[in-house]
Amino acid sequence: MSLNTLKELAHGISDRNIRKIVLDILENPVLGFTDVKPLIRLEDSPAAPRKHHFFTGGLIVHTYSVAKIALALADIIEEVYGVNISKDVILAAAILHDVFKYYQYTPDRINGGYRAREDWYLSHDYAIVAELSKRGAPEKLIRAVSEAHGQVLFSTMEGFVVHLADSVDARFGEIIQNILLSKVKEYEKTCTVYKALDYVLMKHGIRNMLQLAFHDVDSFKRVFEDVCKEMQSNDSALKPNNA
Repeated sequence: MSLNTLKELAHGISDRNIRKIVLDILENPVLGFTDVKPLIRLEDSPAAPRKHHFFTGGLIVHTYSVAKIALALADIIEEVYGVNISKDVILAAAILHDVFKYYQYTPDRINGGYRAREDWYLSHDYAIVAELSKRGAPEKLIRAVSEAHGQVLFSTMEGFVVHLADSVDARFGEIIQNILLSKVKEYEKTCTVYKALDYVLMKHGIRNMLQLAFHDVDSFKRVFEDVCKEMQSNDSALKPNNA
């Protein structure tokens, strides 16, 4: 899954103005109101280090899932309650709600994965609202994105639906992350678990590794062991020869 996956979703937005805003941000995900630069790429960013979707590319996976869940919820609400909700606004808000999280993170060189950077001052939920305003986004989109994080009172169904979808996927991501970590707990003394698991998920993909973790634990552990050995071998090769 890549940034192109989100761009493909964005092309499904019917409203030309909203579609353009979303695609422009995905093409150029740089905050225009600050000189501070991101330390990692958007494509590499986790959703939340150590909490959910901690791995490289986790933010893209989380964002895609939130968009799909939000659209499904909109269909259910329309079918059951007869309430029509703008799928254009839902899709745009879902794609953009966490997009500037990557400004908050830096690689964790010691423990693997990522950690919060110390020189950034603005949470992603405020950053996206500021950037949308600067880029001339319509108020209905700004409202929905702002409400998606659950920090303000809900005034739109679109913001509420994206908030629900975000909460569901974040919780699911946390649970599956804990399951994966529990499968490799025995290696904590011999391997940097977060670093190895991040590499495993980059190399083999979250879908493939979850299928192994749930249905073939022995194969999952063999893949993990191989990565640990590879990392240990690389670390040894980098150490100076004192002989």
